[in-house]
Amino acid sequence: MAKIISIPLAIIMLLFSWIIPGEKPEVNKDEWQTNYKYVWVHGLMGWGSYDFYYDIFPYWGVLNGDLMKKLNKVGYDCYAASVAGTASAWDRACELYAQLTGTVVDYGAAHSARCGHDRYGKDFTGKALIDEWDSTNKINILGHSFGGATVRLFASLMAVGSEEEMNASPNDVSPFFTGGKADWIYSVTSLAAPHNGTSAYDSMTTDIDSAAYDMYIDNALELNKTIVTSEDTYYFSIACSATDKQADGTYAVDGAIMEKMFQSSANEIGRYTGLTEGGFEIDETWLENDGLVNTVSALAPSSAPSKEYDASSVEKGVWNIMPVYRGDHMSLQGGFSKVNSDIFSYYVNYLDMINGL
Repeated sequence: MAKIISIPLAIIMLLFSWIIPGEKPEVNKDEWQTNYKYVWVHGLMGWGSYDFYYDIFPYWGVLNGDLMKKLNKVGYDCYAASVAGTASAWDRACELYAQLTGTVVDYGAAHSARCGHDRYGKDFTGKALIDEWDSTNKINILGHSFGGATVRLFASLMAVGSEEEMNASPNDVSPFFTGGKADWIYSVTSLAAPHNGTSAYDSMTTDIDSAAYDMYIDNALELNKTIVTSEDTYYFSIACSATDKQADGTYAVDGAIMEKMFQSSANEIGRYTGLTEGGFEIDETWLENDGLVNTVSALAPSSAPSKEYDASSVEKGVWNIMPVYRGDHMSLQGGFSKVNSDIFSYYVNYLDMINGL
């Protein structure tokens, strides 16, 4: 995700967003079976509602205006979480749990010792993002980009916990690490997420507690092995593509829909093949991309069951792969210079589907 722009420019962009035509999608409440809360988790270098600049320049919606407010207005209950911009999926998952429960962030005794940082973080006491969260009052969670790894690991820890953390501090272990709460989560959705890493990261960082480390392909594949897909939960993935296959088999930018900030990396990803340090082959199936994430990587995690989405047979415990979205890495946020004015309608239809399950 791109760096946060300056506040003065953000204000100009907010003013500009007011002249973008509003969307009036049809909400099919008659077909709803549920209407659980929706928690949205941003990607790398992103921000959420705990950050003051979200109201000025919303991560969700961008120039289209605050997507959370728009969705709330038509009947959905949506919340934008705020987790560390460059931290590991583990740290971000712990922060998300603390925000949802209104507690102090606990990164775990074992994890914090291994990674060399404090065990405890921010205190969200009295500042919980939502209320009444349990097996009756479930949530739907959506993660964009690296937010996808965050919500996958989050859901897994809710389901099975962490044996390492329970052994490391049996007398004061966080409830987050004890598991048994898979049924608190109704659905998990990944948006342009590097489930299996991205070839945009072609060398491994030494910082083991960072997003960059987790997105390196070898490390992403190892992380996948630790993440459980619960039979109590619906899983959906939406991959993006903004490149086109060329005569020589490589993929090149579609400049009409891709932000300029992604075009250089998109062309590099679109022609890069080779082996990772761990021996994984990045072949021609990895060339199509959205500017930052290989489309094939965003389809489903390597170690989880998956199938193409079928409206007549949506299964729990399986990644239901939605049709690839034609757009770049920011399109599912709402776009930037390439404003995606259809994003509100897209999510209304998507959330209607989830509520109708």
